[in-house]
Amino acid sequence: MKRFFLLLAGLAMTVGLQAKGTVVKDTINGVPCRVYVPVTGYGLQVTGEKYPVLYLQHGMWGNEHDWVEKGRLVQILDSLLALDAINERVIVMPDNCPGRPTSMEEKENATNGEWEANFAAFMAEAEAKYPIDANPETRAIAGLSMGGYHTMRVAHVLDGQFAYVGMFSPATFVHNYAHSAKVYWIAIGKDDFLYESLTKYRKWLDDNGYPYTYYESAGGHDWPNWQDYIVRFLQMISDKQTERN
Repeated sequence: MKRFFLLLAGLAMTVGLQAKGTVVKDTINGVPCRVYVPVTGYGLQVTGEKYPVLYLQHGMWGNEHDWVEKGRLVQILDSLLALDAINERVIVMPDNCPGRPTSMEEKENATNGEWEANFAAFMAEAEAKYPIDANPETRAIAGLSMGGYHTMRVAHVLDGQFAYVGMFSPATFVHNYAHSAKVYWIAIGKDDFLYESLTKYRKWLDDNGYPYTYYESAGGHDWPNWQDYIVRFLQMISDKQTERN
């Protein structure tokens, strides 16, 4: 079965795909990051124009390079932009578990709340350094697996600071994180090992009246699904969207 992002890439080639952005390595608030900036982005620092932002997080044992090197994010973005399917935006990809240990202790390190407690300071530095619109109405956060857990917790701790929240095959662990996002998008594969725990979290959201949009795909806990999800999420949070899923 062909994934959605491959179809988009093929369509983009027919309209003449050119690089639409660049990725830089940076350290923000002490955190290693990759940052995707549209080609014209650095010039906007002079004019004062700003882009919307997406904070995009990796999973356990990953790092700030994953979405670029494994997720093929630049190719996806260039394809979608060539098709005029999404808005240009800055995408900040942090190492959301810095200083990790080298074993399963990473789970404890990732869930101790330190990342969420420091996220406001991280976000403030990113938005001062890059041409980012700091308006919560344009701000998005998303992540896969453990990064989905971080996304859920950051959106709760900084409630009201993100209009768009995307959780891809998220590790949920506990089921009591509320939100007030305009879009709260949850996606998972039918064969994902986290499917049962996510079902429990969705029931908690339903029982407590928190709205969300759910997308279920074939397959499991893998990059083909996460590539598909980021394509869908980027279109959902764009005013050029052609469909909602």
